[in-house]
Amino acid sequence: GTRIIYDRKFLMECRNSPLAKTPPSDLPDIPGVTSPNVEELKIENNHVQNCDEKVSAGEEEQFDMDI
Repeated sequence: GTRIIYDRKFLMECRNSPLAKTPPSDLPDIPGVTSPNVEELKIENNHVQNCDEKVSAGEEEQFDMDI
C-alpha cells in the first residue's frame, strides 16, 4: 500500500486551523465521552473553587493531584 507522510511543519500549521479547533458536526452526544458529564462538571467546578480558596488562604501546594 501507499503511505501518506506529513512533515512536522505542515502538522504544526494544521493545529492553528479553525477546522481543527471545532468538533465534527455529525458527532453524537455521548455524556462523558463527547460531552462532559453533569457529575464531571460539578466536580470540576468544585475543584476550581477549592483551588481558589487555597490560593487566597496562602496554602498553595507545589503539586495538585486528582485522586
